[in-house]
Amino acid sequence: MNANKNISRRKLTVQGQVQGIGFRPYVFRLAGKHKLTGFVFNYTEGVIIEIQGETDDILTFVDDLKNAHKENALIKINSLEVENIPSVSNENSFEIKQSKSDGSITAEITADIATCKDCLRELFDKSDFRYRYPFINCTNCGPRYSIIKTIPYDRPNTTMSSFKMCDKCRQQYENVTDRRFHAQPVACPDCGPKIYLCDSTGKIIEDDCDKVISKIVQFLKDGKIAAIKGLGGFHLACDAENDNAVKELRSRKMRDAKPFAMMAEIEKIKRFAIVSEHEEKILQSIESPILLLAKKEPNTIAPSVAKGVSALGFMLPYAPLHHLIFAEKKFNALVMTSGNISDEPLICKDNEAVAKLGTIADIFLMHNREIYRQVDDSIVQIIADKPAMLRRARGFVPQPINFKNPSSAAIFAAGSDLKNTFCFVKQNRFIVSEHIGDMEDSSVYKHWLSSIEHLKKLIDVDPKVVACDIHPRYFSSQYARKLKADVIVEVQHHWAHIASVLAENNVSEKVIGLVADGTGYGTDGAIWGCECLIASLDRFERFDHLPYYPLAGGDLASKETIRPLLGLMKKHNFAIPQNLLDEIEPDLKKRQTIELQIDKNVNTVQTSSLGRLFDAAAALCGLGSYNHFEAQLPMALQAIADTQNHQTYKPDVFSLLVGIINDRMKGVEPKVISSKFHNTIKEFFLNFARNARMQTGINTVAISGGVFCNTFLSERLIEGLQKNDFHVLFNRLLPANDGCVSLGQAAIAAYVSAKH
Repeated sequence: MNANKNISRRKLTVQGQVQGIGFRPYVFRLAGKHKLTGFVFNYTEGVIIEIQGETDDILTFVDDLKNAHKENALIKINSLEVENIPSVSNENSFEIKQSKSDGSITAEITADIATCKDCLRELFDKSDFRYRYPFINCTNCGPRYSIIKTIPYDRPNTTMSSFKMCDKCRQQYENVTDRRFHAQPVACPDCGPKIYLCDSTGKIIEDDCDKVISKIVQFLKDGKIAAIKGLGGFHLACDAENDNAVKELRSRKMRDAKPFAMMAEIEKIKRFAIVSEHEEKILQSIESPILLLAKKEPNTIAPSVAKGVSALGFMLPYAPLHHLIFAEKKFNALVMTSGNISDEPLICKDNEAVAKLGTIADIFLMHNREIYRQVDDSIVQIIADKPAMLRRARGFVPQPINFKNPSSAAIFAAGSDLKNTFCFVKQNRFIVSEHIGDMEDSSVYKHWLSSIEHLKKLIDVDPKVVACDIHPRYFSSQYARKLKADVIVEVQHHWAHIASVLAENNVSEKVIGLVADGTGYGTDGAIWGCECLIASLDRFERFDHLPYYPLAGGDLASKETIRPLLGLMKKHNFAIPQNLLDEIEPDLKKRQTIELQIDKNVNTVQTSSLGRLFDAAAALCGLGSYNHFEAQLPMALQAIADTQNHQTYKPDVFSLLVGIINDRMKGVEPKVISSKFHNTIKEFFLNFARNARMQTGINTVAISGGVFCNTFLSERLIEGLQKNDFHVLFNRLLPANDGCVSLGQAAIAAYVSAKH
């Protein structure tokens, strides 16, 4: 064969998401289809392929490989290099060779993936030897990031290394025609992980699989609270239609008001929420996120699950264990909230779960497959007919964001102190961590430090450039400034927001940036929060902003609505009727103390925060006077807004607040006031954008910031900008809240490092 003049050999170097998703078996079958010899193997940067045969067949093979994603959606090829090499003799087959682990690690690590339809069918097939096995998986589904210790992705490098494959599993693992060919977590009841039931002290009370399932279901049906160990950590679960159980879970977890996520099968979700065809596809996607859906009224979900909001967060069962629980048909929906104490990191270790959750859960459903990396559930919502991330974690992390401007240096970006993520940059791959949380909690900070070291080791990166927020007291920034680096780039918070949108959308030219949130340290020492920037990755200027007003009380200012309200009164010189003021804060002495703070400028800052203006508007509407969790009252204000109302107040802060007060005193419905408020804020931003375009000629608008997690405001603003012929960019791959800040910091640092 090698004597044939048309025989040639090529070496293919493939990078992207090509490990742990059946890529090598795909290549093996493709080589057989085209009658090619050679080999394929994983290495630290991706996959190496050598193929030999008729030149035309090789060219067809390469074309087919470029379109591999059409056959397997998990395959994502970012680069494919083809090199002519000498042909070899006496090669009669194509084989999968042993992985190589030397060299610099750049291979992409696949996220954890929901159970595929084939595995689900086998799970309930009595003739299959994995019938009702809670850890069934194949190359198309199952754990990846949560069990991997190092690259390359092979079984010895995962937490499955302690489970020796039986003959039946190994036969499938080594059979190239089987979809479990080289599926690293493959296992069965004879050789793999097992589930068991424990009481609140950790004592095992049942280890028969079927009995464990039936007992946990009965516990939940009886109104008990269960801690269930899943794919990336523990969930705390209870019957979502049992209000007493939900209230008890809130009390034990010390989570007063924040909405709980739920899990249900698709038919049941449609009972409780409006589900479009597009939303159904998102729910059923391989990432299987929590999706915020419009609530149907009336429904039987316990009122305590999600008070004061108009949306319910649902996800489908995504692990085999979940499917087994719901197959019992004992309940319609379960609360499935993160297994932690409020504001602390998600728990994934058995001993820690019993120690910390033993006073919350009545029963523990455990398993003995170690979770090496805890990963929370991702949360998605729909904005302007497209998905937008609210929390990026399971199913998406650690997939990189590939930016067209490669970095000349490895970069670490520390992110923000709220809703923290951090980011590493290696070449053009921006690898953003999963959602970490709020750094004011010491346990979250410690988790952040260990997470940095874990991902740093996993992707083999040694950052020479460090980026952080300019805030002088952010824990994340203080840590970053102490690192040994060639360059430290300090980035203004709202510039980082806009830079994240540019990086997501592969844009580097100047844009009009509209940013709105609760707090961001400004270059003038004030607290920014409603800005119009002219920004690129190179620099930014502040074009306009909400007028400053005094905000007293430090951290309390984001919780007690009376504080921004009194600051706004002082700035804009308007009065609030006494009965309304008493309703918002009945303690006259407290009001006087806050006013004195403002007058004397004690523990008071100047701010342009739109988040706090939302708090004030919610209080004036009678929705409450205290945020028990971040943005509780702004969420309540959004929830009641009348979507049919397009009225506005005059678009200045004085007229806006006086208009709200006058409407409230006239007895105008809060839903009308809310919609007028939202519509007026939209007009603020439209005026910013129109004025900026008039002076600069820029026609592209980038939108970011936690306020824009508000779907009512975001959709109306996007629509208004598009009607004014603006090109609009929005955070989609990362949250618009501070979860995107690390990406923006990294993108700016990459630009800076490229210039040096």
